Amino acid sequence: MGKRKKQAKVLRIFRKVHRTTGALLFIFFFFISVTGLILGWKKNSNGYILPKTQLGTTADLQKWLPVDSLHTIACITLHNEVSPELSLEIDRIDMRKEKGSVKFVFVDSFYEVQLDGATGNVLSIGQRRSDLFENIHDGSILDDYFGTDGYVKLVYSTVMGVSLLIFTITGFWLWYGPKRMRKASKNKAVT
Repeated sequence: MGKRKKQAKVLRIFRKVHRTTGALLFIFFFFISVTGLILGWKKNSNGYILPKTQLGTTADLQKWLPVDSLHTIACITLHNEVSPELSLEIDRIDMRKEKGSVKFVFVDSFYEVQLDGATGNVLSIGQRRSDLFENIHDGSILDDYFGTDGYVKLVYSTVMGVSLLIFTITGFWLWYGPKRMRKASKNKAVT
């Protein structure tokens, strides 16, 4: 088999792998691209995707209330201002020392309550839509749904990472291979 025929065969194989991978994983690539785009804009969404971090009165932690007191205020605020039906389970506590504020992020419906660290005054109550988009983006929403303790996310991330690598390699070769073949043909014609 000649060199040109071998190159053409490799191109056909790469084209088939590229097309098949794209067809099989289209919906996942769609969700990853859309959620990635949304997440890229989260801090520039005027608080719609991610509530803006508010300013408290002081960055001096010695003047802040104890975390358990702030936690109690956040829980009471969530039930009084949003809904008494929501769970008080905390996803995380985000202390922004430099801003003088603390965010209590709740698991249920991705709500957060921002408090002034020193006074305990409520600075903001908002829904963190970005957390939902992150869970869709990295596949952890499936772990939450199936209760699989991170295994679905691990498989999902691995499959999508390897697929993206395959797409990159095959896509490059589909672009470069024909150029290489044309160049080889021109060189052969000149000699």
